[in-house]
Amino acid sequence: MAAPALRVTSRNARFQQWQALLGNRNKRQRAREFLVHGVRPITVAVERGWPVRTLIFDGDRPLSGWARELLRTASAERVAMSPELLAELGDKDETAPEVIAVMQIPDDDLERIAVGPRFLGVVFDRPASPGNVGSVIRSADAFGAGGVIVTGHAADVYDPRSVRASTGSLFGVPAVRVPSHREVMAWAARRRERGCPLRIVGTDEHGAADIFDFDLTGPTLLLVGNETRGLSTAWREACDGMARIPMTGTASSLNAANAATAVLYEAARQRIAAARH
Repeated sequence: MAAPALRVTSRNARFQQWQALLGNRNKRQRAREFLVHGVRPITVAVERGWPVRTLIFDGDRPLSGWARELLRTASAERVAMSPELLAELGDKDETAPEVIAVMQIPDDDLERIAVGPRFLGVVFDRPASPGNVGSVIRSADAFGAGGVIVTGHAADVYDPRSVRASTGSLFGVPAVRVPSHREVMAWAARRRERGCPLRIVGTDEHGAADIFDFDLTGPTLLLVGNETRGLSTAWREACDGMARIPMTGTASSLNAANAATAVLYEAARQRIAAARH
């Protein structure tokens, strides 16, 4: 392992810069950086070629084989830090993480999302909860979606709570933030002009038909609305159809992340069934 370029044992300017990335969205955006910890998230990020700017590690204890190999092979600045400070950057009251990666935020470019004949994607409109954003990204990854788009005034994809809730899936599925539905509709129109019959399906408790009555085997963009207000009027007007999730019992609706998981599962189920016939 190469000698570290820096050792941090006090709350100096560099530490404060990283600490600010935890709670300040504007500083994350200006620096184009966010923090990640955990073996699986960091491993997936490195495997998928995400740029790692800095690896911060516990300088006061023997490191695991995983951490030693990461520090040996990753092309990134290496910083040794005291465990007390590392625990603060870990953003939780548990044992200090062994390694924290300072990752580069990619461009919010819809062209990062590849659309083909079996494309499945999710739009999350104005989500308020970072945890829900991360959970939707995780479900999208689990059920074979090729991208997640977050629209409007929304919780940040790179908020530590979102990153943690995604459990590494953030690095496996392109997640792109855009100001409104207009950018997405222009992107969808370009795909259609190139011959891709992309269908846009909204979800709502008052949808015209149950989700399993919609054909989700072709290129599909699923829309999930804000946790309390649902889809915006503009998105409703842009949809090719509105689907509902059939429910029994006293619940009138599902948590937004749960609803996204249900419709993603149905899309995956239909595609698996179609492939068997």
